[in-house]
This record gives sequence, C-alpha cells and structure tokens, in this order.
Amino acid sequence: MNIFELFEPAPAGYHDEERDGSVARTTDSRRANRLTLAHINQLRRSNDVKQLEHEKKLQAVSKQYTPAPEAGGGMPLGV
Repeated sequence: MNIFELFEPAPAGYHDEERDGSVARTTDSRRANRLTLAHINQLRRSNDVKQLEHEKKLQAVSKQYTPAPEAGGGMPLGV
C-alpha cells in the first residue's frame, strides 16, 4: 500500500469490490476456487500496469540522481 492510497481512492481497475473473493463465508467449503481465463487475463493486465509504473519510477529516480553536466567555456587550468 502506498501513502497516497490513504487519501485518494484507487484508480479505476485496480480493485473490484464485487469480485473480491478473499472474504470467507460460512457456506464456503474447503475446495479451491477454479482459475478461469478471465482471472488470468486480469492478473496479466495488473502485472503489466505494475511493471509500467515500476519502469516510470526507475526513470524518475535515475533522472533525479544523475549528476549535472559540468559548465564548460571557462579558461582551462594551468594555462
């Protein structure tokens, strides 16, 4: 969880309350849920989004921490 998620709602497509199967009910049995193609596609899309966000974050961090170019045009030392 990121800090901004506490103050702003999650962007559309990140979490679907209706399809959340993590809540246990008394009628649930011990059998495992079946993984459908829809589940696999949803996992793939969310993984793609996370990967894209991670790449953007790495680009921003590398831009922040690259050394500034040295200012040229001055007289060379030792002349």
